[in-house]
Amino acid sequence: MAGDPFFQPVSGLDLPRFAGVPTFMRLPYVDFDHPRFKDVTIGLVGAPWDGGTTNRPGPRHGPRQLRDLSTMIRAKNGVTWVAPFELQNCADLGDVSPNPADLMDSLARMEAFYDRLRVAGVRPLTGGGDHLCTLPILRGLAKGRKLGLVQFDSHTDLNDCYFGTGKYTHGTPFRRAMEEGLIDPARYVLVGIRGTAYGRDDWDYAAEQGIRIIGIEEFHKRGVDDVMAEVREIIGGGETYVTYDIDFVDPTFAPGTGTPEVGGPNSWQALQVARALRGANVVGADLVEVSPPFDQTGNTAWLAVNLMFEMLCVMAER
Repeated sequence: MAGDPFFQPVSGLDLPRFAGVPTFMRLPYVDFDHPRFKDVTIGLVGAPWDGGTTNRPGPRHGPRQLRDLSTMIRAKNGVTWVAPFELQNCADLGDVSPNPADLMDSLARMEAFYDRLRVAGVRPLTGGGDHLCTLPILRGLAKGRKLGLVQFDSHTDLNDCYFGTGKYTHGTPFRRAMEEGLIDPARYVLVGIRGTAYGRDDWDYAAEQGIRIIGIEEFHKRGVDDVMAEVREIIGGGETYVTYDIDFVDPTFAPGTGTPEVGGPNSWQALQVARALRGANVVGADLVEVSPPFDQTGNTAWLAVNLMFEMLCVMAER
């Protein structure tokens, strides 16, 4: 397939990568009112919101940095040779607009945005934002169905609450999603969990629900290929959402995040796990928790947009 000319990214051979208005991967900007919106099959979305952050804020600025550094992404995958922009009509759909003064209104706004994408048949690839952003995305996409979930992360984010009342933080989204019936626990797998802990409540909850956790010790012992073979077996061929917290990666390679944990995968392994989802039925994906204030070199965001491209290739082939 040659691909629709309208949906092709601007080439660095036509306009230098440091020039022009940055969009995700230099794709055309198409909002809901654009005449070509009806033709979009994969939409790249910014979620500039970190209202769920409990420690170091900053991911609300992530989408702008991700867009800027994504101008270095070229049209073909140098390993798999997948050319996503020839396989699907991809476009930058802009940002979902949060309400910085109202957490619950922000969740409602985001859910409505992604519900509209679901109705239109557009599969979203989102750049966050903190990890609470994934909850309203799942609410919008999982209407009337339970999705499988692959979560690359250093934290389970299955906690119940913070300070006795905080039900909605970036440490609780998947407990809420489970309670709301958005996720099929038998097709839910977490990879890379590590670090010090307040207790085992989240791990115990996962065990009770039948959720599979592959901790970092097991990950390093078994290796990427073996671990990802199990991940593929767990999710099977059913509709699956992929959420990738950049703190899955060791902070040596991705320091620009709010809650880093040492001992994680390197940047090569980070790319490998995303690529190993090839062939999975991915209905949406996100990359969250990039925090520009802690990313002075830009290396975290640069890795993040490459991870987004890997996930885009997986989505485009399917």
